Amino acid sequence: MYLLGYDIGSSSVKASIVEVATGKCTASAFYPKSEAPIISAKPGWAEQDPQMWWDNLKLATREVLSHIPDSSDIKAIGISYQMHGLVCVDKDGKVLRPSIIWCDSRAVPYGNRAFSELGPETCLSRLLNSPGNFTAAKLAWVKENEPEIFEKTDRIMLPGDWIAMKLTGTCCTTVSGLSEGMFWDFKENRPASFLLDHFGFGESIIPEIVPTFGDQGRVSASAAAELGLAEGTPVTYRAGDQPNNALSLNVFNPGEIASTAGTSGVVYGVNGSVNYDPKSRVNTFAHVNHSAENPRLGVLLCINGTGILNSWMRRNIVPEGVSYAEMNSIAARAPQGCDGLSVLPFGNGAERMLGNREAGCRLCGLDFNRHGLEHMLRAAQEGIVFSFMYGMEIMKGMGMDITKIHAGKANMFLSPIFRSTLSDISGATIELFDTDGSVGAAKGAGMGAGIYSDNNDAFSTLVLLERIEPARSTALEDAYARWKDEVSKIL
Repeated sequence: MYLLGYDIGSSSVKASIVEVATGKCTASAFYPKSEAPIISAKPGWAEQDPQMWWDNLKLATREVLSHIPDSSDIKAIGISYQMHGLVCVDKDGKVLRPSIIWCDSRAVPYGNRAFSELGPETCLSRLLNSPGNFTAAKLAWVKENEPEIFEKTDRIMLPGDWIAMKLTGTCCTTVSGLSEGMFWDFKENRPASFLLDHFGFGESIIPEIVPTFGDQGRVSASAAAELGLAEGTPVTYRAGDQPNNALSLNVFNPGEIASTAGTSGVVYGVNGSVNYDPKSRVNTFAHVNHSAENPRLGVLLCINGTGILNSWMRRNIVPEGVSYAEMNSIAARAPQGCDGLSVLPFGNGAERMLGNREAGCRLCGLDFNRHGLEHMLRAAQEGIVFSFMYGMEIMKGMGMDITKIHAGKANMFLSPIFRSTLSDISGATIELFDTDGSVGAAKGAGMGAGIYSDNNDAFSTLVLLERIEPARSTALEDAYARWKDEVSKIL
């Protein structure tokens, strides 16, 4: 008996099959093998064609299915997806325009104007955030700038909702998903009619709401034929990539922290009471196990410019053919603090942590006579870590105690420099586990199908790979102080 998990990222689509009995991943595959393209027709824009997600999902599905005897052995499917995207479809379910994805900045003025006109107290007490650059504000941009598209729009969906619709033919969403799009009113425990009315959206544009865990539809005959899956296989779990990453690390309860450092970087902590950052620099959404009676809110710090900075360095600065592991070795030649060189990694759209400013990536203190490639590579990693720390200080101001960080041993957490710098500057112990988003989505599906009794049952086989303990470093503390001085100039 197996479970299938999908992770719909902006870089690739990954599929994993998990064997229920052992909890181990039987097979994984991702496509494309190089980073998926992002369409950026204008500065600050970022779009992807949803059909590309589906095409890559088909390739990944076919590959992993070759590792099991029969696709009918898959008993449930879970979906993790890139958050905050907008997919508009007509009454026949046809996609009307490319998806405006998470790192697109065009909607910032629309969200800011709504925040001002509705009032900070109303937005923060009911949405727990400013409408900012989230899905609702993206739809407001479409309404004003592409009225012919808006008029044809019958339903709006997040990327994972659209994938689920392609699998099942059923158009639905979740409370967690609505909260990440700024469509959920935590005070009224229903869709945020006050924001819908303000933007001029009819409530019918919101799909049917289904539980995060439970029957969300079944694989249709047409999808089964395309993918090689068994018709009728249930989809039983769906969540945005960051709540799902927390689930993958068995982070469900107040005070527990999960982190990722892929294209973007995230620190995600669970809060047991309704709270928010008055400046909306970190954001609060419904966690996978949230309910009105038993609040479980995910406080999310997101830094857009994380792994994308490291990959930019690899493409443009280091010699061709140098691997990420070799880059880490080169960076290790430079001392902590990089002899005064600082990098601000904000080159991937508007940063919520900086009040939705598009600050751009900056090298500060570069000395042609002292600094070389090793300094630039290490300063880039330290700059990413410092952006994490800057956001964690905001989270601490909300009453969150960050003493332990759970993460998968992947992406930037593969770098010894990155993980030791993060542990040292934050004072937190880092625990690295053998898991990823698609495996977590598969286990979430097992919970939703009732195959696992609860999260502890689902994640009883989670393997701790490494523990990093913090050590105080004056050089890092000084470097972080310099870095914050540069940020203050932006603000």
